[in-house]
Amino acid sequence: MSTPTPASNAKPRVSARLAAIAESATLAVDAKAKALKAAGRPVIGFGAGEPDFPTPDYIVQAAVEAAQDPATHRYSPAKGLPALREAIAAKTLRDSGYEVSADNILVTNGGKQAVYQAFAAIVDPGDEVLLPAPYWTTYPEAIALAGGRTVEVFAGADQDYLVTVDQLEAARTERTKVLLFCSPSNPTGAVYSPEQTAEIGRWALEHGIWVITDEIYEHLVYDDAAFTPVVRAVPELAETSIVLNGVAKTFAMTGWRVGWMIGPSDVIKAATNLQSHLTSNVANVSQRAALAAVSGDLSAVSDMRAAFDRRRRTMIEMLEAIDGVQVPTPKGAFYAYPSVEGVLARTIAGRTPTTSAELAEIILEEAEVAVVPGEAFGPSGFLRLSYALSDEDLAEGVGRIQKLLAR
Repeated sequence: MSTPTPASNAKPRVSARLAAIAESATLAVDAKAKALKAAGRPVIGFGAGEPDFPTPDYIVQAAVEAAQDPATHRYSPAKGLPALREAIAAKTLRDSGYEVSADNILVTNGGKQAVYQAFAAIVDPGDEVLLPAPYWTTYPEAIALAGGRTVEVFAGADQDYLVTVDQLEAARTERTKVLLFCSPSNPTGAVYSPEQTAEIGRWALEHGIWVITDEIYEHLVYDDAAFTPVVRAVPELAETSIVLNGVAKTFAMTGWRVGWMIGPSDVIKAATNLQSHLTSNVANVSQRAALAAVSGDLSAVSDMRAAFDRRRRTMIEMLEAIDGVQVPTPKGAFYAYPSVEGVLARTIAGRTPTTSAELAEIILEEAEVAVVPGEAFGPSGFLRLSYALSDEDLAEGVGRIQKLLAR
């Protein structure tokens, strides 16, 4: 029996919507570093945005007990366990300083699902979303999946990566519907001051622009920086804002996949309906672990923050010693975002990079150090390095970059 030949007018095998999505650059860099390490190469990876600490014991124990409880072996509400949503509401009052109802909280499969569902809930095709750049690599993909159009608003190293209201106003059009606000920032570590946050919030309120605020790094701030929830700074934004958060970064729980979104009741209802078809409930064992995390004190978080702070200072000192590298001091999260424009067009190991992507490739191949190029987060000319790794690996890895770029 002969095999039928495809028709000349055959439809594309992959939908245009999904074919247009780029792979997560940060996960790709991390996967490549791990593959090289598994092959015996002494690669040090600065790509992954996850704490290198184990999840605190009391959280793990809560998960063990949950796994043994037959009640967790069945479906639970798509919106999240009621006890967890109540605990998130209490945690929001404790950490952010304003009250929310548990009914206005949706528990999601990690922070990424919250990001996707937030845009899906309020963005229609053709709506414009103002996205301060450098930005986390997932934001524009989630915007595109919702049918929206990303409008980048870039702030470089000379602005400490902080956009101004004037820049936002210059980018605003009649189609502008949403502003994405992320402070502390991934990828730059920049933190907006209380005054800057309030000014941006008031501007959004004045122009009827929704604010999607990603607060997942809320507890990782250093020096004189202070985390400022935009809804606390401008309470009137409560009806036109969606707050994204989760346990991943604060409690070293990236693999547990528990995030949440807080917003107006109609938006949360719509997102819950979507999630009921998309994934249903978050794994109950993970939810019970998250309940222990958000209900407990922050002593374990304080210990991790102290280690991140120490590593931050070491990394900045070492990067600043490299000729041609400019690095604003990050005040939050666990990333440094040096400008390497002064290094480009310099011959390194017989090669002359003209983009940060080419420079990152040279650093990986010649120094066996994995970093994420700026193209993943906006314009070329930058690198992102996470300092969520051991002190020894950090010093060794940045030391290798120093030696390579000094040749």
